[in-house]
Amino acid sequence: MAESARTTESQKERSQEKLWTPLFIFIIIMTLCSFMVGQGLNSGTSVYLDHLGQGATLAGILAAVFSAAAGITRIACGPLIDSAGRVIVMLGGTIFMFVGTVLPVFISDITVFSFCRILQGIGFSAATTAAATAASDVLPLSRLGEGVGYYGLGQALAMSMGPALALFLVNTNPPENLYLGLSAMAALALVFTLFCRYEKNLKRLPETSTYRLRMEANRAKAEKTEAKQVEAGRTKKEAENQVKSCTDSVDDQPGLMHGKQAESDREETRQVRETSDVSRAENEPNECTRRKESFLHRFFELRALPGMLPMLVLSPAFGFGIFFMGLYGTSLGYANAGLFYTISAVAMIVVRLASRAFMDRVAPIKIMTGAVLCGIVGFVMTYFGAHNEALFYAAGVPYGLCLGIANPLNQAVAVKNTPPERWGAANALFLLANDIGIGVASAVWGVVNDLAGFSTTIMCVLICIVASLVVAWFAYPNHGLTRQMPKE
Repeated sequence: MAESARTTESQKERSQEKLWTPLFIFIIIMTLCSFMVGQGLNSGTSVYLDHLGQGATLAGILAAVFSAAAGITRIACGPLIDSAGRVIVMLGGTIFMFVGTVLPVFISDITVFSFCRILQGIGFSAATTAAATAASDVLPLSRLGEGVGYYGLGQALAMSMGPALALFLVNTNPPENLYLGLSAMAALALVFTLFCRYEKNLKRLPETSTYRLRMEANRAKAEKTEAKQVEAGRTKKEAENQVKSCTDSVDDQPGLMHGKQAESDREETRQVRETSDVSRAENEPNECTRRKESFLHRFFELRALPGMLPMLVLSPAFGFGIFFMGLYGTSLGYANAGLFYTISAVAMIVVRLASRAFMDRVAPIKIMTGAVLCGIVGFVMTYFGAHNEALFYAAGVPYGLCLGIANPLNQAVAVKNTPPERWGAANALFLLANDIGIGVASAVWGVVNDLAGFSTTIMCVLICIVASLVVAWFAYPNHGLTRQMPKE
């Protein structure tokens, strides 16, 4: 009875901890705006270039430029977020994103346009990476998972709203309205970033927020270290006084006993000095025992490869969906190609809400098989959607299911295969795989589209989807046949 009462009381306290604070809401809105800009640029740029008479090859190259800039920025952002602060990186990212989005409104030169894609990639990656960290900071510890889930749903919503808005704007007259509208959205993200300041005012955070607990623990640790240093200094001073006392006693010894007593006192003095040196050594960092980590080990965790490798092979399929699905629908003459993204986002949201029922209870390879089957069905429907508009839109359902299952599944495999103290590096490697797979493949898809058409490109995408399941079978621990528990 007592245990039951304690459990009930714990659940009551958990439910009373506030989740929807103004800070959390501001961060979600800022992230929503940033993702709408990023996803809108990714889907609308290829259509905009088509209006200018440019081919899919250039669109693919610029997609690779965006992904490369985003990937490099993601690597640099991790240490920068921890040292400079979350809000500073968010602010810098939104400024870069705004400048890169507004310039094409006034300048349509391809060289400048390429430079703008770099600015867009840097800004989008910096803003969203810092915002994801900030979202975790401002949540109460007991509701962290729930809060992160809501934060992720905001991203999923942006994945439908961004491309739909972009395709609407780019098909207006003039098509530069695409960049005018998205730059306004970037400016809105910048404004909301200014309301997300909390790092110097911990009272704005819940008492059990991860960031507040960490900062208070660091403060207590610093005070403890300072106290130990003061104690070490006092011990050193006492030892020096004792040495001086022993030396004085040696100098005061008279007569024949002076030599023997002096030798005895010198031995005592030596022992006191050794004790002092040991005490000082215990309170100073031992450089010889510090682990010398390579650049690769500092930023990436190779034990995350089981989850990273399948996603590296699968992400080219998502690259086609992000960068070329809108252009594909437009080339078929479908007036509302952005509806594909809306349908896929709804499917992704639904499967993410339902994933609690199977994500940690079913063997990973079985879940991955389901995701791959959804991907195959989705792109087969897309292939035949060239002759049926309704089928093209309906393909968004299995596509969204594939993306909504495969992404969190492989990220979970990567993290669970890694010790908790290396989860940040594991996530960095996983996200970089997405950037590389999407970016490189987008450049390839652009060339294939121009040389052989969309039908051939979709067949290549299907090969990548099937290959990802083969890679998962060999990469997952125990072939993914058993449920995986996190490493301690």
